[in-house]
Amino acid sequence: MLNEEQKKKLLKIARETMETYIKEGRRLNFKEDDPALLEHCGAFVTLRNAKKKPQDEESLRGCIGHIVSNEPLYKTVRDMAIASSTEDPRFPPVTVNELKDIKIEISVLSTPKKIKNIDEFELGTHGVIIQKGFNQGVFLPQVATETGWKKEEFLSCLCSHKAGLPPDAWKDKDTNIYIFEAEVFEEN
Repeated sequence: MLNEEQKKKLLKIARETMETYIKEGRRLNFKEDDPALLEHCGAFVTLRNAKKKPQDEESLRGCIGHIVSNEPLYKTVRDMAIASSTEDPRFPPVTVNELKDIKIEISVLSTPKKIKNIDEFELGTHGVIIQKGFNQGVFLPQVATETGWKKEEFLSCLCSHKAGLPPDAWKDKDTNIYIFEAEVFEEN
């Protein structure tokens, strides 16, 4: 668990990195000695247009992350701030004019755990990774809350929209399902 100061620091790193990269094309380097921010764990950076309601699909402006990371958390957040603002294939890169309207959300992930039965995961508590062959997709825990989907609908949409699999692939014994938790926080 991160304390408020650590969360604020990560949000500041994400904000400063995104703005500097978009305005100047330069990647910032930070020095960090906080043991919690030096941990190697996955993280996602989600960008939303603050002028729109969070539940509106068009409020999403970018979301990219690493499920696991070989880098310290603060570097993962830095790199994912750049990726979510410039590399999400669903959206054009964020522009300088948009920066004032972008709200940053960070999800720090626990280590994924393989499950044998979908009863092992709780909607809104766990994120889910579906993997079969070379196909893989992930939904963060907050997707269930934002969409209002039931468990089966959540899994079917994950298979078809994110993993490129048939909607019922989650029922296949050759499909791997992993769950994880996320500590989610955002700018005010």
